[in-house]
Amino acid sequence: MGMKIPQPFQYQGSKRSLAATILRYLPEKAERIVEPFAGSAAISIACAARNRAGEFWLNDFNRPLAELLGIIINQPEPLADFYQATWREEPDEALEHYYRVREDFNRTQDPRLLLYLLARCVKGSVRYNSEGLFNQSPDKRRLGTRPAMMRENILGVSMLMRGKTISTSSDYRDILANVKDSDVVYMDPPYQGVCGERDSRYFTGISFDDFVLALDRLNERGIRYLISYDGRLGTRCYGEPLPACLQLTLVELEAGRSTQSTLLGRDEVTFESLYLSQSLAAEVGAIPRIHRRNPSEQMRFLEQETHYGKVSKKVS
Repeated sequence: MGMKIPQPFQYQGSKRSLAATILRYLPEKAERIVEPFAGSAAISIACAARNRAGEFWLNDFNRPLAELLGIIINQPEPLADFYQATWREEPDEALEHYYRVREDFNRTQDPRLLLYLLARCVKGSVRYNSEGLFNQSPDKRRLGTRPAMMRENILGVSMLMRGKTISTSSDYRDILANVKDSDVVYMDPPYQGVCGERDSRYFTGISFDDFVLALDRLNERGIRYLISYDGRLGTRCYGEPLPACLQLTLVELEAGRSTQSTLLGRDEVTFESLYLSQSLAAEVGAIPRIHRRNPSEQMRFLEQETHYGKVSKKVS
């Protein structure tokens, strides 16, 4: 029987569909999982569901997002009530309503409003303009997760993680400087191939050289870590590979066929890179390899079909 993994919101770049494979490269039971670039916290939630860690530290430089994760975990019922009051079912009204909520969020930075925007915006894709204002458009084909389903997911995450999770909003380097020797760190930083030095999800991107230096310091301490970082489409690689001097083990994860390639009639598959630190690779016995997609395993790990409130066409 499949395990239902709750996930309150879609988030572009989320590793939810790859979680089953990524968890293979974690210790059987970690004392604490630390995510310096938490996003939707898909890996930590999956770990909690499988009882693979005792505690969690979720961090994201996007402060309202980090605060939203904390509210989901610690104040689930009031948040579910707020979402239910914010959600709109009438398609015409919902479109105008989205823009009003977006304006309110940009003025107040209320993380509860961000939940509605994430549930309703195009592809769960967070986008900010140069002034740091949320500017992603609504998905006109759907109304966002229905309140009953959202409540179920919020309560599910809270049940898994309440009382053993902290959420913060700091620079990733501050988090890495404060991890413990017993921690396992999972990093999913902004991808170079997408954002370079600036990423609209994080207001600023991260410097490649600074990131390599931070990893080198983790190596000196023997900290166990793994990183989802760039990848390739067919034979085309994106971003600069992490340097050999870090002595990382590279595992490639098949992420599926590229939508663009399918449209162009090409048979190209996207692979995402997963790098393991020397200490973690030794512990879990990892070797360089390519993981092909196993649809049945992936489906078991995902939640049951979620109805995101598609807009039905009116019959005239």
